[in-house]
Amino acid sequence: MEPVMVRKMDDLGRVVIPAETRRLFNIHEGDSIAISVEDGAITLRKLVSTCVFCDSTDDLADHMGRGVCRSCREDLAAS
Repeated sequence: MEPVMVRKMDDLGRVVIPAETRRLFNIHEGDSIAISVEDGAITLRKLVSTCVFCDSTDDLADHMGRGVCRSCREDLAAS
């Protein structure tokens, strides 16, 4: 069983993710975290950036706040 870390929620409903957990999952300031409820438990998941066109996670570049992979950038440049 994984060790349990306990943190208190503040008056605004915020909970700090421990530094060792952020390092383990490569979570940095500004990263998006998905919050869902699964089988009666709250689940936090780091969102991985994907290409806005094909959902690839390879070689993304930012364009107007959206990720676009190399293949789609090449397709766009050719059209």
